Amino acid sequence: MTTNRLTPEQQAARTAMARDNVHVSFGQGQHGGWGFGMAVRTYRGDYAYEGQFGWDGGSGTSTYADPEKQLTGILLTQVGASVPDSTWAFHDFWTTVYQAIDD
Repeated sequence: MTTNRLTPEQQAARTAMARDNVHVSFGQGQHGGWGFGMAVRTYRGDYAYEGQFGWDGGSGTSTYADPEKQLTGILLTQVGASVPDSTWAFHDFWTTVYQAIDD
């Protein structure tokens, strides 16, 4: 479930469509891969590590697990992700979580 299952052709199409489009979804656009039912990070991103998996929901939820950092987080809001500004709450939450980790 937590391993990228996209073929090289699917990966190329996904990257072309969503990688730099934050408003598409942090889960879809910024992770680079897709497992069975969830986004899978395939590269070191702005805050999370390769191997992080989860999803940002359109109704204002965000849940991810990061095996590398032994971290699981859930954010529940009452703000739908229908416009780009509301998805920044997800980004701010996860940025703060990762900044709080003392390596």
